[in-house]
Amino acid sequence: MVRVLKLELRGITKRFGTLLANDHIDVVVEPGQIHCLLGENGAGKSTLMNVLYGLYEPSEGDILVDGRPVSFRGPGDAMEAGIGMVHQHFMLVPVFTVAENVALGAEPTKAAGFLNLDETRRRIKEISDQYGFDVDPDALVEDLPVGVQQRVEIIKALVRNAKVLILDEPTAVLTPQETDELLDIMRQLKSGGTSIVFISHKLREVKAVSDTITVIRRGKVVGTADPAASTTELASMMVGRAVSLTLDKAPAQPKEKTFEVRNLTVIAPNGQHVVDGLSFDIARGEILAVAGVQGNGQTELTEAILGLQDRVHGSILLDGQELLGRSVKEVLNAGVGFVPEDRSVDGLIGTFSIAENLILDRYDQAPFAKGISMSPARVLENAKSRIEEFDVRTPSGALAAGTLSGGNQQKVVMARELSRPLRLFIASQPTRGVDVGSIEFLHKRIVAERDQGTPVMIISTELDEVMELADRIAVLYKGKLVGVVQAGTSRDVLGLMMAGIPPEEHVQAGKAADTTSTSTSDAEGGDHV
Repeated sequence: MVRVLKLELRGITKRFGTLLANDHIDVVVEPGQIHCLLGENGAGKSTLMNVLYGLYEPSEGDILVDGRPVSFRGPGDAMEAGIGMVHQHFMLVPVFTVAENVALGAEPTKAAGFLNLDETRRRIKEISDQYGFDVDPDALVEDLPVGVQQRVEIIKALVRNAKVLILDEPTAVLTPQETDELLDIMRQLKSGGTSIVFISHKLREVKAVSDTITVIRRGKVVGTADPAASTTELASMMVGRAVSLTLDKAPAQPKEKTFEVRNLTVIAPNGQHVVDGLSFDIARGEILAVAGVQGNGQTELTEAILGLQDRVHGSILLDGQELLGRSVKEVLNAGVGFVPEDRSVDGLIGTFSIAENLILDRYDQAPFAKGISMSPARVLENAKSRIEEFDVRTPSGALAAGTLSGGNQQKVVMARELSRPLRLFIASQPTRGVDVGSIEFLHKRIVAERDQGTPVMIISTELDEVMELADRIAVLYKGKLVGVVQAGTSRDVLGLMMAGIPPEEHVQAGKAADTTSTSTSDAEGGDHV
């Protein structure tokens, strides 16, 4: 008989100094259940699972497995109790084979003490066949697509007899097709008796696969929901107020093309072409969204435009003027507004005040400075205006920017970049780690900038965001441009493009399928006659 586990978390509390990350959380995961922990980034979901997996020790509370209290001093204890975890960032050694990665940490040996991978290969094949994983035990991990690497992580847990599997934001690095395949795998695991704790903030996926949903907000459980609940209801629980999940925007009115990228190549220190011969343009009054799985050249593309990359070839023209070869300050002064993908590292100085962060790129310019002297009164006056305009939730512009929530920090960055006339606006991952309510506000501001006639480039790994904002969509794969398509292109087509398949091949495949279908239909008709 298959062993199943009932998992209970009672009053789990986790403190980091004065920060209360988890506040007396109760969760029950029934045997053979897909239980979703839904919440915004920073809500405390991953911290809770790290407590469950033995990576953190709880400050208070109990973990019960089949009604018995357990105490985990590390992941080994959790695995011994039947709990496995697949982290958002995979814990694999790229130069090892699948079998070597699966065996790592629990290496099987022969009688003489030599490593015995035959048993590991057998178990990998057994699990792969059972769930249709199609994983070669002898393949190098670095040669595998991201979706297959994730299956290797799942196999690692199952080989160790995990009966409760924690999946932490498992779709963050997957294409839509890989996401659908993962959801199918989750259903198969559930039917085999494995319980799954699914950590996510993506409502569509949560509704598609969960049996029950626990919503966490600011470290507390704020309620449970049925998957049949509407996305609006779930979003309201996550945020604590009513929010709109659809963006109301008029069709674009593109004018002349004022931003042009031609044959752009960025070469990494190891000689790899991380951006490989990109050519595209953006018109005034349109949003071009750059889509793709993270790590396909998006970061290097934006850094090349900003002047942050050294080994760059090609041409970047703004209003006919070459940007390539200019310093960051010169690019910004040319009228480029830029929201970086990591606000805490590249967008803000946390120890500086909000007011100071709002003029980081203009501190030496009028009206904030005259000669070598700054005007504190003008700086605070500007902050008051921007805080009100962008609805930054803070009692004062004098507070340190690092004290703000993620959503309010992003508003500060966006306010700084949009508070001057722009000739190009670039936003990379504009709503990463931002609550649903702030996403609604930031999206509206991006569209408003487009409607003022600014060319806008959005880089996002969130396909829903791409489809919501874009007037045209450019897809990158391994540094190359797979194609540029119009807004309204289907999720399936975009997903295939994110896997490197150009849109014209989709059309050809569709025609071939139609021809085959017609021929088969004709043949069947003849037989019946």
